[in-house]
Amino acid sequence: MTSKATSIDIAYKAGVSQSTVSRALRNSPLVNLETRQRIQAIAKELNYKVDKNASNLRTQNSYTLALLICEDPTNDESLINPFFLSMLGSITRATAQQGYDLLVSFQQLSSDWHADYEDSNKADGIILLGYGDYVDYGHKLQKLLEQNTHFVIWGAEPNHKEVLSIGCDNHQGGVIATEHIISLNKQNIAFLGDASEHSPEFRDRYLGHVDALKKVAIKANKNIQFDAISTESSGFDAAINLLDSGHPFEAIFAASDLIAIGAIRALKQRGVRVPEDIVVVGYDDIPVASFANPALTTVRQNTKLAGEILVESLLKLIRGKEVAPQLIPTNLVVRQSCGTTEQEQEQS
Repeated sequence: MTSKATSIDIAYKAGVSQSTVSRALRNSPLVNLETRQRIQAIAKELNYKVDKNASNLRTQNSYTLALLICEDPTNDESLINPFFLSMLGSITRATAQQGYDLLVSFQQLSSDWHADYEDSNKADGIILLGYGDYVDYGHKLQKLLEQNTHFVIWGAEPNHKEVLSIGCDNHQGGVIATEHIISLNKQNIAFLGDASEHSPEFRDRYLGHVDALKKVAIKANKNIQFDAISTESSGFDAAINLLDSGHPFEAIFAASDLIAIGAIRALKQRGVRVPEDIVVVGYDDIPVASFANPALTTVRQNTKLAGEILVESLLKLIRGKEVAPQLIPTNLVVRQSCGTTEQEQEQS
């Protein structure tokens, strides 16, 4: 019977120390890329498997959390959703306050990110931020559950009841945005954003929008709902499609600030004035929203509180304590894109 390969075997064949092998197999940046790749190739050749029990005896915890950010695919991979940057800052500060390090990785949804982190002892748990197409994402969540991985997700409540989710109340956000537009005597309100199962956060914002319309006996008009992902270019295209549809509208509720900013650019290009002709409301309150022209009315998500709750909830999960999903309230920030000429107002 052939004995199992050990890290000593790999070290001997690679001509390096055993500690270098250990670091290389964890993808540590302390080992240069060429050496890492050579060691990993030898490990694969010898069919080497990490002994997780032995590894855990050496180090019970890594005192590191992993933040995996999964974005919608775009033509320019250098662009990062500013909302994610706000969340990154909040999560980084909250992690440091708990005495942990944070490992940040931007992921492609086609990769095996679901098997790469806690399973290889890189991190004690995972925070998942963003998910692209949720239908594909759901399968990966199931894999994490099967592996007993400690993880928490940001966003809409998933179909898996075992998954711990923290998010802002997207339905409530959709309600307060639409109620504000209605208070401006606007009834034909276009919605820009994917309202399907593929984008549950956008869908919940849309359902809140629909419910707010129902309260005043207005039926949502599907003819003025156009899909968009959270980029300015997608918002621009959706607004052009809306304008070309010929259906009348008096306002736009965009599922994100980036979509709203792109829509305003499209309106301006077609000679439509904001807010004189059309009022626009976004969602997120990213930093650029207050500097847009006109400054954007938007639904604010409390990213500071969100980061704190995500980290605290994940650590409770890791430590075997009881923890429950949470919804964080949103609030409306009123600016010039809805016609206000006074100093910025905020409504709770």
